[in-house]
Amino acid sequence: MVEGPGITRKEARRVWARVAIQSFGGPAGQIAVMHRILVDELRWIGEHRFLHALNYCMLLPGPEAQQLATYLGWLMHGYRGGLVAGGLFVLPGFVTILALSILYAEFRDLQAIDAAFFGLKAAVLAVVAHAVIRIGRRVLANGWMWAIAAAAFVGIYFLEIPFPLIVFGAGLAGLAGGRLKPSAFLVIKDVEADESAEPALLDRWLDTARPAHVRPSRARAARVVAVCAALWFAPIAALGLTRGAGDLYFLIATFFSKAAVVTFGGAYAVLAYIAQQAVEHHGWLGAEAMLDGLGLAETTPGPLIMVVEFVGFLAAHGRPGSLPPWLAGTLGAVLTTWVTFVPCFLWIFLGAPYVEALRRRPALAAGLSAITAAVVGVILNLALWFALHVLFGTLHTERAFGVRLLIPEWTTLDPLALAVTAASFVLLFRLRVGMLPTLGLSVAAGLGLRWVFGV
Repeated sequence: MVEGPGITRKEARRVWARVAIQSFGGPAGQIAVMHRILVDELRWIGEHRFLHALNYCMLLPGPEAQQLATYLGWLMHGYRGGLVAGGLFVLPGFVTILALSILYAEFRDLQAIDAAFFGLKAAVLAVVAHAVIRIGRRVLANGWMWAIAAAAFVGIYFLEIPFPLIVFGAGLAGLAGGRLKPSAFLVIKDVEADESAEPALLDRWLDTARPAHVRPSRARAARVVAVCAALWFAPIAALGLTRGAGDLYFLIATFFSKAAVVTFGGAYAVLAYIAQQAVEHHGWLGAEAMLDGLGLAETTPGPLIMVVEFVGFLAAHGRPGSLPPWLAGTLGAVLTTWVTFVPCFLWIFLGAPYVEALRRRPALAAGLSAITAAVVGVILNLALWFALHVLFGTLHTERAFGVRLLIPEWTTLDPLALAVTAASFVLLFRLRVGMLPTLGLSVAAGLGLRWVFGV
């Protein structure tokens, strides 16, 4: 039976599975895959509607590519379509990272695995630096945006201001700036598409049928909030009531729920916040393991934010209690993934019917521009933090006048790590080699160098 816009649910599931297994290369690559398949190849969705949905997802916390898939699936087949599209987008990466997390935790001491991660970490440093430049080129268009980025970097690196406060402050600055000086703050703007082409299947259907699920309804919005909030908070409440507020799993659930709400600007931005809290405050994993997790997330399908699954796994694996470590880690990974992605479905199912009105408000575009500028500063902090931990064996933390300084011990500089990092920079920036080939070559270099030098 043909449903909705002339696309059966079975056809849609096959396409979303195809999108999921090709979703490498971060959000830009994932969005490009969806655009190629859904807009260019199948003509299910028109260019303008695709951009319309993407603009809305850019305003939200969380992984924009996964939310875009959820949004488009919802447009086709309602809530079930959104769950299938968004769920399949996450599933391959979840299974892959879980398997790699078990391998990492149980066999990390093997020399070959250690050497592979040595090369991977050096390449990740270049990838994060590449992200700083890529996003910076997009948004740092004037002195106001540069000032916001600089303030965000100083705030998070030297003053240790929490990432959520930086996002909130940048958003307020953007809203105010959009009113006072719109020409400077409206950096991220809507893109108008060519409407001369033949309407796509979904566009024709939505323009003529106006199905119930795309029409705003307060009653439906209340039901969405009630259901999603119950799915999100019920496991957290159950853990708090049965195991106490100091329980590790309760702490994991509350921490990553908070992270899910403040992940504006993509995974690179929130990684600074996660590293600050999970590594330095909670002590769930070390800085090197955090780098390894980012490397795993970069080389597996799905959103880059899936690195949180690795963090949740190691947090529980290191404190298993009476459970086998691998089982405790698996429970931590499942819980982390659950509280990270349930909010993503809430944002889409609640806000999508109102997306047209939201997209056309210049104040929101100004706020997003300011937040994205702040994200550049936050990612620069992440790149510097990674660089110090990759290249140096010993770091000292000193404080003066309320400012934190992370000072490397220069005699502990690792020349092999510096060599692999420099080669990764050349591959990415000079030769313009893709991210996945760069990561693969760096892993091979790590294996070769450790085999030759035996360190």
